[in-house]
Amino acid sequence: MNTLMTVVTNEYFPAAAVLLAVVLFWTVGLFGGLSLLSTSQPPIATLTWLLFVYTAAVLSPLAGLLAVVDLLRRWVRNRRSARTAETTSA
Repeated sequence: MNTLMTVVTNEYFPAAAVLLAVVLFWTVGLFGGLSLLSTSQPPIATLTWLLFVYTAAVLSPLAGLLAVVDLLRRWVRNRRSARTAETTSA
């Protein structure tokens, strides 16, 4: 349980979770995520599914890009502060 709490409270967790969700979404889409269109569905169900997929396809790359930028920003900040702490202690 302590390991789970350590992971969830880690500063990298939110951005990493978003990035994982984006990668998972596109992986599922790559392996046949549009299978709903191959079956006979009511038009409103098809329209709702298409709107959801369109929204996710437009917003997920933006979310992934923001997550990568956030992860890199945090990593650089932590490296810089560690380097500063190392030079001040020496």
